[in-house]
Amino acid sequence: MIARRRQLALALTAVLAAGAACQADGREEPRGGRPAPSTAARGFTLVASGDVLPHSSIIDRARFDADGTGYDFRPMLSGVRPVVSRADLALCHMETVYGADGHYTGYPTFKSPPEVARGLAATGYDGCSTASNHTLDDGADGIRRTLDTLDRAGVRHAGSARSEQEARSVPILRAGPAQVAHLAYTYGTNGIPLPPGQPWAVNLIDEAAILADARAAREAGADVVVVSLHWGTEWQDAPDDQQLALARTLTAAHSGRRPDIDLILGTHAHVPQAYEKVNGTWVVYGMGDQIAGEMRNHAGLADPRGNQSTLARFTFAPPARPGGRWEVKRAEFVPQLFDVDAGRVVNLNRALAQGADVRAVRDRIRDVALSRGAAADGLVMGE
Repeated sequence: MIARRRQLALALTAVLAAGAACQADGREEPRGGRPAPSTAARGFTLVASGDVLPHSSIIDRARFDADGTGYDFRPMLSGVRPVVSRADLALCHMETVYGADGHYTGYPTFKSPPEVARGLAATGYDGCSTASNHTLDDGADGIRRTLDTLDRAGVRHAGSARSEQEARSVPILRAGPAQVAHLAYTYGTNGIPLPPGQPWAVNLIDEAAILADARAAREAGADVVVVSLHWGTEWQDAPDDQQLALARTLTAAHSGRRPDIDLILGTHAHVPQAYEKVNGTWVVYGMGDQIAGEMRNHAGLADPRGNQSTLARFTFAPPARPGGRWEVKRAEFVPQLFDVDAGRVVNLNRALAQGADVRAVRDRIRDVALSRGAAADGLVMGE
């Protein structure tokens, strides 16, 4: 397996070089410098990806990529930058909090280098969900430090908060001509209690609260409401009963002629899970880990699925009439792999086109994504 991964790393060199070249001099493209969308003049494209989970090996790799002076996560993500940066709106999932003064740790209590935020911004991400089971790994200080750093990098965030006022605010992002609300929630915090006097520090999954927040986002002017959910059963390819039930309930909720929620994005399971159209709304049960060290499952065995993921891409069209719904006219998934030897996120379709031996893993991810019949509703594999 190790030899095969090294062979893969060599075969992917040409694929990664193009993405890395634009970062070789350390400069970043202007955040507003994206090309005009190729979709209809008034539509927009949204891209989303799975867990960013920097284990100790990931931290070591980022230090190596920075030549031992600081940490650089930009090369790690360069392979997906062409897809992410071309979207009108790109959302990630920042699973961990940031540490301080060089005190960074991996599993089980994560404190990541704050340079992660710069890497996400340089890749083209506009916002990240920050509600996860690791949000309280460093208490209220970890939340504050993380959100302050994302703010400085120009990356919006949803799911955790530094104040009650921030927790009650509606995060709305611009996507072409549309206003998109991004809300985020987690099933729990690994048993770590909420900070004293701060019950609002991280959003916990609660059906009534999610729907109330979604309706408040509509009232605040959101054309599209996106909900990120950190949920599900780890290492399970299929969504569990709780995911299925909550997805049905949330997508069935309507106010007037529009649903309260337009898209659900799932994280946490460590493996890719299915896409499904539920009550007319797309649900991604789990996108998998975009960045993670070599993963071990509950049996303690190295499990390559923990480094596989999908990047979701949804193209929205404007309402046919005033007050109507922004409809998804194209739904796509892009299969990804984190190559733990090369320390790079890999777009598997691009790698395959370059001759890398990745067809088997690409096809496995495809089969999982389509396992609940999403092809019949138009889901396709993107480049």
